[in-house]
Amino acid sequence: MLVSKWGNSLAVRLPKKLVEALKLSPGDELDVVAASESRIAVEKIDKRAEFLRQAEAFRFPLPEGYKFDRDEANER
Repeated sequence: MLVSKWGNSLAVRLPKKLVEALKLSPGDELDVVAASESRIAVEKIDKRAEFLRQAEAFRFPLPEGYKFDRDEANER
């Protein structure tokens, strides 16, 4: 792969086989880390899993015996 200048940054064009293997689409996010001085590791960020992980951090316990009532919640 060739490293190219892109504005003030550097860019690498991903080969089609890698794009297909990772099932990448425009707008997907990747995590790229240095695995060693001469190697990098690329991992697709699973947005759904990340969202669920963040949502889990906001969970709080409900009162004992609490039961959601849709009619009561939508009462005007």
